[in-house]
Amino acid sequence: MVQQAAKEVIPLLTPYKMGQFELSHRVVLAPLTRCRSYGNVPQPHAAVYYSQRATRGGLLIAEATGVSATAQGYPETPGIWTQEQVEAWKPIVDAVRRKGAIFVCQIWHVGRVSTNELQPNGDAPISSTDKQISPDAESGTAYSKPRRLRTDEVSGIVDDFRRAARNAIQAGFDAVEIHGAHGYLLEQFMKDSCNDRTDQYGGSLENRCRLAVEVVDAVVREVGARRVGIRLSPFVDFVDCVDSDPVALGHYMVQQLNRHSGLLYCHMVEPRMATVDGRRQIPHGLLPFRKAFHGTFIAAGGYDREDGNKVVAEGYADLVAYGRLFLANPDLPRRFELDVALNKYDRSTFYTQDPIVGYTDYPFFEEEDGKNEESV
Repeated sequence: MVQQAAKEVIPLLTPYKMGQFELSHRVVLAPLTRCRSYGNVPQPHAAVYYSQRATRGGLLIAEATGVSATAQGYPETPGIWTQEQVEAWKPIVDAVRRKGAIFVCQIWHVGRVSTNELQPNGDAPISSTDKQISPDAESGTAYSKPRRLRTDEVSGIVDDFRRAARNAIQAGFDAVEIHGAHGYLLEQFMKDSCNDRTDQYGGSLENRCRLAVEVVDAVVREVGARRVGIRLSPFVDFVDCVDSDPVALGHYMVQQLNRHSGLLYCHMVEPRMATVDGRRQIPHGLLPFRKAFHGTFIAAGGYDREDGNKVVAEGYADLVAYGRLFLANPDLPRRFELDVALNKYDRSTFYTQDPIVGYTDYPFFEEEDGKNEESV
């Protein structure tokens, strides 16, 4: 006799094999800058934050982590270019791994999205160009005028990413994600609005993507394709970084990724959302890239439970990355399973330096309503 009806299959909560990793669900913690790594050194409170969001067989992508002293663009962001930073990451990674989660370190260089104050010796930020980013009217942020990298300096950037990847694996991370999105250094080279170079790193699409491709190749050689993912945002217009043909850019990069058999994943950001009938509509513009890429495909960009389930069920994405919702709901996969209300996130505490407020103090569902799991 059947004791209870078969449980509803929730696509986001079905298992998935990503390379050598057995995932128990498809709800991914997106990489989120939190500005709580004092002196660019990860702190013990990060172990609390990440382990709160860790589940057995869950995938967490750590906040963007600098590959060098020149990679910094925001206050108190972590790095992984020194041995002190590597050692500081180890107990954080251990806390996540003890929960049975898979932990990936996103490595980045912000390029011109910085100021002289955040650069060594007050130097100019480095970039593909010497064009300055327009001041952000909304936030009042003013970025410093960058210095165009000389051709002979570019190989040093590649080496910084390679070394950071090696350090991340030494710190215990399962893999690395190369940050090739959101207007930071690799995308500054890739997109034609901010690449006005005349050397082999400028002009044609192939030349503009050369740095990103060299970084992928170097990181794959260092730690193996099965430990390497990448985040791309060909459609996104952020910090004056936009491309006149984002579809061609995305396709070219996917083709380059496919050269590496067993590359862990491609993580792409949706085009900007539109509001239709009072509800945000995700454009779902990533399908051509999903079809072209040979491995695991992660989609990101404004997803909720309903839309995440839909894209997984339809095969549009293998996994879905959640940012603000996961930030405010440390037990997001559990809440999605129960289909219960979510905590509201507080934008004002996204980027503060407080080690607790807006960081580790968002309540779990059981704590919030006083019920235990059995009574839900």
